[in-house]
Amino acid sequence: MSQTTEAGPRSNLRQRHVRMIALGGIIGASLFIGSGAVIHTVGPAAVLSYAIGGLLVVLVMRMLGEMAAASPKLGSFMEYARESLGGWAGFTIGWLYWYFWVGVVAFEAVAGAKILVGWVPAVPQWVFSLALMLLLTATNLASARSFGETEFWLASVKVATIVVFLVLGVLFVLGWWPQGTFSVGNIGLDGFFATGGFSVVHGVVIVIFSYFGTEIVTIAAAESAEPAKAVTKATATIAWRVVLFYVGSVALIVMITPWREVPSDTSPFAAAFGRFGIPAAETIVSVVVLTAALSVLNSGLYTASRMLFALRRHGWAPRWIADTSRRGVPWKAIILSTVVGYVAVIMSYVAPDTVFYFIINSAGAVALFVYAIIAGSQLRMRRRLEAAAPERLSLRMWGYPWLTWVTLAGTLAVVVSMLFVADARSQLYLSVISLVVILLLYLLVRRQGKPVASPEARS
Repeated sequence: MSQTTEAGPRSNLRQRHVRMIALGGIIGASLFIGSGAVIHTVGPAAVLSYAIGGLLVVLVMRMLGEMAAASPKLGSFMEYARESLGGWAGFTIGWLYWYFWVGVVAFEAVAGAKILVGWVPAVPQWVFSLALMLLLTATNLASARSFGETEFWLASVKVATIVVFLVLGVLFVLGWWPQGTFSVGNIGLDGFFATGGFSVVHGVVIVIFSYFGTEIVTIAAAESAEPAKAVTKATATIAWRVVLFYVGSVALIVMITPWREVPSDTSPFAAAFGRFGIPAAETIVSVVVLTAALSVLNSGLYTASRMLFALRRHGWAPRWIADTSRRGVPWKAIILSTVVGYVAVIMSYVAPDTVFYFIINSAGAVALFVYAIIAGSQLRMRRRLEAAAPERLSLRMWGYPWLTWVTLAGTLAVVVSMLFVADARSQLYLSVISLVVILLLYLLVRRQGKPVASPEARS
């Protein structure tokens, strides 16, 4: 494999790839499976939990979109944090984000393997996990366009499933479907706040992480022919995607099925499709969930490798990470990210309650740390752009600076709320450990006199 240390990833992603990454990136397996557990915890007010979490993500994406449209760069928010807040912020957010995604890659490989074992029980689960990792490593190594094409079709399945569910769900709850009766009132069964008002906050803590991944589009856009245009279009539509795909879907679920009857261990979407009278509903949704897991795995490998490549441009990762193939693929960054994923997959079988538990949970609050740094970066970058180059602000954050401060306060409020949610408390503690370790590594790198930027970053 020929390589060069001077070139970077090329503009190989087409606009349709970026559009579908934007559409499908917000839909993960957590929606198809995890929404049932949220509904059981919060009751019908889970709709409000998804709406509040979605609003926070919409505001963060608007801020990120403003910065990415003004200055589309590989590494996206890592670069904006470095330029706006300093090297510590760029180093911290970059490595935290990389660490998060290599953990997610392993988690999704294990989740996908569990589905496949249900179909082919004779094959060990670890074989399927490694096979899925190898398959999507190959698509990422081939080219950015190969990644984009794979993601396009995987995301298409998720989007098509949600659209079909929304259409049939509306017909069903209005009584216009053969097996349906007017059931909109189920959303108020036992009262909208059936499990208490604080449960809504509990729900926000759970669902906020299911939205993480929407920001991938700003990283992918840097490898498209018109990055500023791609980012502007993607971020401009985030609000309706959140409302339609998440809030709309959860609202329909609690209308279709009384909330106490919504399954928490299996997919509530499968249960809903079963009520529609669609045969083999469980199998169909299992295929969709597998597709969602593969999509996240595919995107995770891509995102982790690009973030690692961007970190190298500032001397914050090993020099050899900068090597690219003839097609402009940072193949060594992909391999390193994949190797860590393989180790995590192995640990999921060798030490699931210790090493694997730590890897997954120590990245649990990373999304909130990333959102907080994005908000801080936008506050300072916007001020500089308005003073020096206001013409570059083709996309602007609403209500600046007040809504930025509200978003930052909301993010910190969710972090604090994690202390009062038993399942989330350990994630917060372990994530803080990860944050402290990375900050200490940054101090070590600075003490050793590492350069602020490598030659290719300055050119």
